[in-house]
Amino acid sequence: MKKTGLYAMVLLYFAAGINHFINSLFYLEVMPRWLPYPSFLVATSGIAEMGLALLLLPKQTRALSAWLIIAMLVVFFFLIHIPMVFTAYGTNTTYWIISLVRLPIQFVLVWWAWLYTKKVN
Repeated sequence: MKKTGLYAMVLLYFAAGINHFINSLFYLEVMPRWLPYPSFLVATSGIAEMGLALLLLPKQTRALSAWLIIAMLVVFFFLIHIPMVFTAYGTNTTYWIISLVRLPIQFVLVWWAWLYTKKVN
């Protein structure tokens, strides 16, 4: 079961990384306006997600990759997801509800990555 979860996580983050290039306009729209070089940041985060996904596969890099995924999720939580809730509040009910639902999902993703932070998996 743990291997299935690992492969699912690899697929999730690799697909999410690819999605940064396929649907870059979506990511540009949720990028906080105060961050410089939004196109570069969207591409860089997509590459990071794909790279971290691949680094989950070898046992030698799995724990490091899992910790870096956790760090990435925490950064995204504070820089992207929380501001999305405040930006969406009072504008579009559906968008606001989606932004709220995304918050607890981040905790699940952190827990899931944490399962692979131990050296022997």
